[in-house]
Amino acid sequence: FRLFAKFGFRDANVLQNNIVQTAGSAGESIAFGLGVTMPAIMILGFDLEITRVMLVAILGGLLGILMIVDQHGLLKYPEGTACAEVLKAAASKESLTVADQTHTTTDAEIVNEEAAGGGKVIFSGFGIGFAYQSLMGAFKMWKSDPVKVFDAPFKGGSISATIEPALLGVGYIIGPRIASIMCAGGVLAYLVLIPAIKFFGEHVTGAVAPGTIPISEMSPDQVRGAYILYIGAGAVAAGGIISLIRSLPTIWHGLKGGLADLRGGHAASSRAPRTDQDLSMKIVIGGVIFLLLVMMVAPQLHLQWNLLGALLIVAFGFLFVTVSSRLTGEIGSSSNPISGMTVATLLLTCLVFLIVGWTGPHYFVTALSIGGIVCIAASNGGTTSQDLKTGFLVGSTPKFQQIAILCGALASAIALGPILLMLNDRNNVYVPVPPSTELHAPAEELGRSEKLQGPQGQTDQNTYRVWQRLDPGGGAAQRYLVNDQGVPVYLVDPGINGTHKIRPNGSSVMKFDAPKATLMSYIIKGILSRKLPWALVLLGVMIAIVLEMSGIPSLAFAVGVYLPLASSSPIFIGGMIRLLVDRYLKVKFRHKNLSDV
Repeated sequence: FRLFAKFGFRDANVLQNNIVQTAGSAGESIAFGLGVTMPAIMILGFDLEITRVMLVAILGGLLGILMIVDQHGLLKYPEGTACAEVLKAAASKESLTVADQTHTTTDAEIVNEEAAGGGKVIFSGFGIGFAYQSLMGAFKMWKSDPVKVFDAPFKGGSISATIEPALLGVGYIIGPRIASIMCAGGVLAYLVLIPAIKFFGEHVTGAVAPGTIPISEMSPDQVRGAYILYIGAGAVAAGGIISLIRSLPTIWHGLKGGLADLRGGHAASSRAPRTDQDLSMKIVIGGVIFLLLVMMVAPQLHLQWNLLGALLIVAFGFLFVTVSSRLTGEIGSSSNPISGMTVATLLLTCLVFLIVGWTGPHYFVTALSIGGIVCIAASNGGTTSQDLKTGFLVGSTPKFQQIAILCGALASAIALGPILLMLNDRNNVYVPVPPSTELHAPAEELGRSEKLQGPQGQTDQNTYRVWQRLDPGGGAAQRYLVNDQGVPVYLVDPGINGTHKIRPNGSSVMKFDAPKATLMSYIIKGILSRKLPWALVLLGVMIAIVLEMSGIPSLAFAVGVYLPLASSSPIFIGGMIRLLVDRYLKVKFRHKNLSDV
């Protein structure tokens, strides 16, 4: 906007710039939630329908915004703080005066000078990060993710680091304490638990459930995928519940304010300062009730007027939106374990389903839909919290920000559904099935009619029936196109989680891995078929409890257990750099009696 103003266009003030970035911020969080959960539908043996994908995206995106508990004045919110500094650095004096009308023009000039100085530091950091990334990525001067795997006598241990400037920056912002606790969780996973599993399982000849190959043949990452993720999910679930309990005073304060808004109406809200005006509690409660009704009547979610399923979405949504908001405030969005919260949601949801006897295949989709909505709600809740922190620092009105991100979430959800389906369908490979196969599709299992899509559809324009063949061993379902006699003609290898990267004509195809979606599907099948490794989950729960008994925040540690060590180690390095810088500045400016803040 400042650039356009030089060519005669009207310059936007800092509040307008903030509204623009707020509206656009919803897309990333919704895209992440869809990518983590929705591909699991295919693994469970159902079609990836556009109406279901869009509905889950819309419901989750809107629910996460409506359920947010405002904590921006209490926590750091590193990305939101950094965004505010960028907005201030690019703002004019007039823009800052508009943002804070209680200040005079002279005050704005002082703030502008401070922001300009901060802007130089910000853009210097940007330049350093850009140069670093270019040398590493474009010129390959060093590895971006070095890994060292140890051999005997410490077999299975490994250390790694994704040396990204963004992760170093997150560690610098969140500080040395939280960064160290996070990295400690990764150290426990990669230098204690994985070597212990390798030691005790080295001489076991067969696979140990939930693993599918012998432990002696597993790499550290395979051990993590088969066992540690369940431990981390249990720790994240327990840490999230403990964090929610700690947040109860803040939640109660917000609820009291909302109830006062309901009693006092618009007059009470209008008396509050502009920078403290949130959406009316009437709108929030009305919106949640409306979304609740949509969840119950939408056939794509398979709830079929089931109040329990809708209440589970609201309950877990409120729980993990609150946890996500607090966690992004403490350690940043980059390290927010949304997939861990989704795993916890699926664990609890499927456990409730198991208790009430809902174990049929169609309940797989119901459980996944609940998990998908909560996943997107938690992800978008964290994003909204960062935006509110940015607005808090630049002087925005929260109500207008909330309206902007509601509009942005709705637009993003409508656009992202077709994009996800396009990525999958355009990279399908139709693998011919040998005529000698003994497979035969039962008539009652045949689905809709379908033609081949993409380049292979030009050579075969016949119409086939879809057969979703469930794996009796509990693996991923296989999708076949069969003829009128039920004989499979093609195995449909999807673009997401597919394995065939070459078409029969020799052309290459890009495939997209979705390991988190695979984990989601295995959890749903494991619980509803009574095969989940509860021992691993409970180990994670006990780790969180032991940490709390020791006075250590369990949620940040649990995030470290769940995430790869490669992600938490650069955050730790950034935290240590912050420690050294703080000590240097404290010595340099000790005569000014500055605080740590």
